[in-house]
Amino acid sequence: MPAEPAPAELASAAERIPEGRALHGRVILIAGAHGALGHAASRACAAAGASVVLLGRKVPKLNRVYDAIVREGGEALLYPLDLEGATPDDYAEMAERIETGLGRLDGVLHVAASFPGLTPLENTDPAAFARDIHVNLTARWWLTQACLPALRRAPDAALVFALDAPERTSAAYWGGYGVAQAANAALVNMLHAELAASTVRVAGLTPGPMRTPLRARAYVEDAPDAARDAVDYAPACVELLSASGSPHRGTIWTPPA
Repeated sequence: MPAEPAPAELASAAERIPEGRALHGRVILIAGAHGALGHAASRACAAAGASVVLLGRKVPKLNRVYDAIVREGGEALLYPLDLEGATPDDYAEMAERIETGLGRLDGVLHVAASFPGLTPLENTDPAAFARDIHVNLTARWWLTQACLPALRRAPDAALVFALDAPERTSAAYWGGYGVAQAANAALVNMLHAELAASTVRVAGLTPGPMRTPLRARAYVEDAPDAARDAVDYAPACVELLSASGSPHRGTIWTPPA
């Protein structure tokens, strides 16, 4: 399965972006911008008027997302960073650079993920388990914590966490990835409760099954029609990051099929 949506599929995503420039003037940071959903969401956010900061560890793939956005008339900046090795100080520096260079930060979309495949917990390498917890949970929180001061200064800000359905990934063999998904759901609820009186909205996004390399590692014999293209969920990312996402504040939202 392809690591990125095909160009024709991504082009069709523009037709599914909410009307108007829902993110006009906003600065949106997308962690995991070169993955399947990250690629599609980055282009959709740029098409909706945002200046998009593309964060990821694979520079050639980030460059492809950047080139596509610029070609389509959008604005984007690259911020290469490996979530596995980044420290809290690295995230603090990142947040400062974004706010200093762009003057604001209005949203963060977490779509980066690490999943090595289905393995019994008993047989899981301890280092691999720790890595999955870190990349899928701890790094998300460190990045979020670093960005919160800037987000609080925005008149309407959004924190959006893409989740794999916890009721599915809490089953056997999902390992550290599955544990992290359940913890992310708890993190969304905690952050919402703590930030409910602020201008920072918190929401989770649980897409339906998507054709991605991650899913291919879990469902080797997937039927071709068992999942949808990641571009189908890009408009939901735009909605949650924009003012129209207010009704989903504090929820873990699964967009309609």
